[in-house]
Amino acid sequence: MKARILGAMESVGRHTDSITLIVLSSLLGIASPLCMYGTIPIAASLSRGGIRDSSLAAFMMSSILLNPQLIAYSLALGPVVVAIRIVACTLCGIAADLLARAYGKDILSFPGMEERKSRDTDPDILPRLLKNIGRNVRATGPYFLAGILLSALFQRYVPQEAVGRLFGENEGFGVLLAATAGVPLYACGGGTIPLLQAWLSDGMSLGSAAAFMITGPATKITNLGALKIVLKGRMFVLYIAFIILFSLGSGYVADFLTH
Repeated sequence: MKARILGAMESVGRHTDSITLIVLSSLLGIASPLCMYGTIPIAASLSRGGIRDSSLAAFMMSSILLNPQLIAYSLALGPVVVAIRIVACTLCGIAADLLARAYGKDILSFPGMEERKSRDTDPDILPRLLKNIGRNVRATGPYFLAGILLSALFQRYVPQEAVGRLFGENEGFGVLLAATAGVPLYACGGGTIPLLQAWLSDGMSLGSAAAFMITGPATKITNLGALKIVLKGRMFVLYIAFIILFSLGSGYVADFLTH
């Protein structure tokens, strides 16, 4: 996987212009099935291979926000929400690249990111696939169940009228609230799908959903802890500000376009 991503980004860098490189770096992050804990070691390897920080910023940003598994999960929310999520996450990666270029300095560091031995050593593809599925289920299953539980509690005890007032009737405030709620409530990508499904059915606007889907993964506490290691100095603060502003902008634009 690492070699394929490295080869793809090196090929993109050699054979495309700057704008195409920015877009493809963001799309490659979305196509990567890696979570945060897999993305940073891969980015460290890409950095050692000579990939520039701005391209890595686009790759890491979009990879944190979205992956093929999460796209599949998001289909439960409907095609419009899936389209909004893909477009918003792609644009967020592109914006991260442009911001890194504008900053004009090295923004990433990868201390102690040496390669580790692969765990996929089984020679048979089926047992290897089953072992990977088992590891993913153990890693994400509890959070997915927690999301279902939160959704059930929310539907049972929170009046629908309250949801409409918070997320639907006043869309400007709803987007701001959703962007803020994304920080403490986000568990994992799959775990938020039932919660978002309940909110949308109870009156949440698409713009509020878009804001929540950006700030959730981008400001998850464990993700922030990992990013603090690789982002230099003020870049970490700038990252937080960037995510808040981008999520708000995405939410307002989504509400405007869907009316």
